[in-house]
Amino acid sequence: MLTEALAALAAAGGAAVVQAAATDAWTGTRERVAGWFGRSDGSREPGDLELLDETARALGRAAPHQLAEVAAHHEALWRARFEAALTAAQDDAQRERAAEDLRVLLAGTPSGGGGASSGDGSLSVGGDAEIRSMPGSIAAGVINGGAVVNSPIPPERTQG
Repeated sequence: MLTEALAALAAAGGAAVVQAAATDAWTGTRERVAGWFGRSDGSREPGDLELLDETARALGRAAPHQLAEVAAHHEALWRARFEAALTAAQDDAQRERAAEDLRVLLAGTPSGGGGASSGDGSLSVGGDAEIRSMPGSIAAGVINGGAVVNSPIPPERTQG
């Protein structure tokens, strides 16, 4: 059984895989993730790369109204794979080494070390995001549809 911290680390791994799949960082992320899974058995890497590619394909094929559901499914799938790999460690020292390697891997992903990425009507931010507007403008992370900025019509002065 994993500690709460290791379970959270596995969940962060699942989220990072899904978030990176839609970014320019995908190629590097998929190779690092496959390398992490294959660190004790390099023959596993090709299979892990194929599973990672299937995640990217599924997210890319998903219709906009299905994307959240597909993303949640693949995030859970990768979380479970990370949990299983951490649980399978032979001892606590090996488990901690694997966890530290995973922390390092996550720090190099779009969601792990801060930063933001966007694409196709979405915005992914690792860390805090502050969005501000100036008078007469609109500020938003994502706008689906149109936006119009009109100055308000001043109220009519009443004659007294």
